[in-house]
Amino acid sequence: MLLLIFLFLVYTVALSIGLALAGHHWQTAGSSGAPRQRPSRVLIIGATGGTGRQLVSQALERGYAVTALVRGPSRLQVDNPQLTVIQGEVLDQGSVDAAMRGQEAVLSALGHKRFFYPTRILSEGTRNILRAMETHGVPRLVCVTSLGIGDSVGRMGLYYTLFVIPVILPFYFWDKTRQERLIARSNLEWVIVRPGALTNGEKRGRYRHGRRVGSFLLTVRISRADVADFMLNQLASNTYVRTAPGVCW
Repeated sequence: MLLLIFLFLVYTVALSIGLALAGHHWQTAGSSGAPRQRPSRVLIIGATGGTGRQLVSQALERGYAVTALVRGPSRLQVDNPQLTVIQGEVLDQGSVDAAMRGQEAVLSALGHKRFFYPTRILSEGTRNILRAMETHGVPRLVCVTSLGIGDSVGRMGLYYTLFVIPVILPFYFWDKTRQERLIARSNLEWVIVRPGALTNGEKRGRYRHGRRVGSFLLTVRISRADVADFMLNQLASNTYVRTAPGVCW
């Protein structure tokens, strides 16, 4: 039993080191935070997920013309004249190109539930998004990943560092590191948003954000509604351009 515990700890440490080395590291401080011209048309990827639904509803509330690329349009269940729903697959470059035409910014809440075997859905889907943005001249990408990657390793708390990530989500998080590297190598105005553990709570509008957000001991959380609020704020701010801020309560 002690040997098994020792081997598990070795695996956990090795995984944490790998996620730290493979994920993005903060290299710039963004710009002065001066506001940029607010886009009017945004494309939302992953719109039928928990965070994606919040992005759609809050973007519409803020007056954006929203396009949502979804596999199953019936799952979105939003009726708004400012919303255009395009049926497609993020792994299909043609679908992404079709949705990208005429957009001014992209919000990505891409995710899946294929946790227990290797997958490249996040990284390959993001590769298609980046290609389409460059092709159609869309300048800004705001993409959600997670605390626990790159220079935020360990900042989700011990429960996630020692159990959830190594036992349940190792393949998922490893693909997130590939996703972050692809974004960081692009020439776009990108912001990688790293939230803590997600909840379905109400939007508070008050949360911590920045480079050293999180806790090495306690699990840090934030609602999907507040993550969406923070992501939408990045469309009109240069504070975190080409950086990866954490965000949690």
